[in-house]
Amino acid sequence: MPEDTSARLLAQGVTLSYDRVEVVSDLTVSIPPGSFTVIVGPNACGKSTLLRGLSRLLAPTSGRIVLDGAAISSYPAKEVARRLGLLPQSAIAPDGITVADLVGRGRYPHQNLLRQWSDADAKAVDEAMAATGTTDLRDRPVDALSGGQRQRVWVAMALAQETELLLLDEPTTYLDIAHQVELMELFAELNARGRTIVAVLHDLNHAARYASHIVAMRDGRIVAEGAPGDVITSERVEEVFGLANVVIEDPVTGGPLVVPLRGSSSAAASA
Repeated sequence: MPEDTSARLLAQGVTLSYDRVEVVSDLTVSIPPGSFTVIVGPNACGKSTLLRGLSRLLAPTSGRIVLDGAAISSYPAKEVARRLGLLPQSAIAPDGITVADLVGRGRYPHQNLLRQWSDADAKAVDEAMAATGTTDLRDRPVDALSGGQRQRVWVAMALAQETELLLLDEPTTYLDIAHQVELMELFAELNARGRTIVAVLHDLNHAARYASHIVAMRDGRIVAEGAPGDVITSERVEEVFGLANVVIEDPVTGGPLVVPLRGSSSAAASA
């Protein structure tokens, strides 16, 4: 198919596998530049696998991932890291590392033998910690933090990387509702400033409220994509998640709001 030359990031006919088991097969998707794209779908449908492919953590067995007009595999790793930031699931910090040191690792792609730590690096780290509410934690060991605190520190590291593309795999995991909304508002603000955001989310209502573009997946394929109002319909939610529901108007944004119906035996599938 013709290449979408307007997209900074796209997958062209990619198949992604683990141990020779196909999870995503012959999938094509384009991330609209400047969008807040959210990938939704039931557990084990291939959402995180697709994100890993888009970030080059997982190489396709066929097809290709294109970043800024070239195959992502053609770039040196450090160049990819200057163009694209990633917050993976279940990231593990080195034993004993402090918050400030971990966030500082987000600056690694910008350094080389001729450019070591600078005032610009220190400023990026300070701003990332301020944005995520982790400044007061800067001297604490990461392994001494709660799950929610650790998640915010990992987000700070991704922000310190200062890339124009930011990929987030379930970024609100472990966070209480107040911190979930706080982070989603932060991502929305970053997007409004011109950063392209791609996130895997479980919460359909977060997706509907904050995304400009939604990709709905099931069984390793894309079922629908487009604006929230076009994708988040009662029929589509039941098709993708097996969840009986009604979709009403969000009283705050006017967008779609999913309300599960009581007594739906398949409600657990929406995880």
